[in-house]
Amino acid sequence: MVMIDLDGTLIHTAPDLADCANRMLADLARAPYPLETVMTWIGNGVPRLVKRALTGEMWAEPEAALFDRALAIFQQHYAAHVSDLSRPFPGVVEGLAALKARGFRLACITNKAEAFTLPLLKNLDLYKYFELVLSGDSLPKQKPDPLPLLHACKHFGITPDHGVLVGDSSNDVEAARAAGMPVLCVPYGYNHGHDIREANPDRVVDSLAQVPQYLTSYHGS
Repeated sequence: MVMIDLDGTLIHTAPDLADCANRMLADLARAPYPLETVMTWIGNGVPRLVKRALTGEMWAEPEAALFDRALAIFQQHYAAHVSDLSRPFPGVVEGLAALKARGFRLACITNKAEAFTLPLLKNLDLYKYFELVLSGDSLPKQKPDPLPLLHACKHFGITPDHGVLVGDSSNDVEAARAAGMPVLCVPYGYNHGHDIREANPDRVVDSLAQVPQYLTSYHGS
C-alpha cells in the first residue's frame, strides 16, 4: 500500500494558495507576498498558512479576532479558486497509473482540509486513483503525528512495514518514522525552503513516475 502526500507531492498547489492568500491580504488592506515566500509556508494546514501570511513568520500568533476574520476570508477565496492554477507535477499521473497497474493500493494523506482536498483531487481527475483519502480534519491529529498513517494501515489491514509514504517535507519523514514506515520523498515540493535530503528519507526520487520501479526492486531484493 502506498500513501501519498498532496501539496508539493501530487499537485503544485502553491499558485492557488499564494493567489488566495494575497486576495485575503488585499481584502485586509495588506501588502501581498511573492509566490516563492508563500511556498515556504505550505505544509502545516490552512490555519497556519493564514497565520504566516498575517505575521510574516513561521510560528508567530496574530491577534485572535484578526486571525478569525482572515481565515474566513481565505477559506471563501480558496473554495472558489482551489484548482484554478494548481496542476499535477510531472510524472504524477504516470506514476499513479503504474502503481495501480502493478497492484498497489493507494491512499492520499494530506493536512489540507477535506473541503478543499476532495474538490481539488476530483477537479484534476486524480481522485479515481485512491481507495482512501485522509484530510487534515479527518482524524483528531494530522502529520507529523503518525495517526493518519496508522489509521490507513488499519484500513487496509497491513502493518506499517508493508506500507510506504511518499511525501515532500520533513513532516512526512517525521510521521513515517513515528509510524515505523519507509518513506520516499520528492525534491521539488514545499519543505519550508529546506533541501528534503536534510530530513534523511529512505530515498529521494525525482518524480512519482520512479516510485513503482523503486518499490518493485525494493520488494524483490
